[in-house]
Amino acid sequence: MVNSVYVTLKGSPKNRNMKTIIIYTTSHGCTEKAVKELTQKLSGEIQSVDLRHQSAPPLTEFDRIIIGGSIHAGKIQKQIRTFCTDNMKVLKTKEIGLFICCMYEPEIAREQIRNAFPEELHQMAKTEAIFGGEYNFEKMNFVEKMLVKKIARVRENVSNLDLSSIDRFASRMEKTYYPFMFLV
Repeated sequence: MVNSVYVTLKGSPKNRNMKTIIIYTTSHGCTEKAVKELTQKLSGEIQSVDLRHQSAPPLTEFDRIIIGGSIHAGKIQKQIRTFCTDNMKVLKTKEIGLFICCMYEPEIAREQIRNAFPEELHQMAKTEAIFGGEYNFEKMNFVEKMLVKKIARVRENVSNLDLSSIDRFASRMEKTYYPFMFLV
């Protein structure tokens, strides 16, 4: 199954020509939903890659790289951690955005995003966000269902995907930043 999406949207002349790749993993589909929403809000050419189903193309082709995944048992998926470590040299040369999907309370979620990515990426990220999360029992295995019922005390599907957070993230990614403008 291929999860690549190419979209060209209107935007400022600078952003219209930008190539963006969204690298993500999803376990039960929430992160994929968030990526689809985000793709609709960014300008330029957008490609999304679910690392569980395909490998990332050469990152040198892209101006912006957005990386995200879901948090399970306090950790982001291994594919995302490995991708960040293996590609750090190239990532340091790009405009970066980071996000997670999780169902934790805000204070814990902020800790989760800090732990999800290497500190170097946090320091150079243009923006970071927590897009909320979902419990989708139809897509969980037996053990996952039991853990969610016991730990989260949830017994039915719940969706807390935060569309306003996705909007703010996209808006911040679209802004042009001129670091030398403040030196005048």
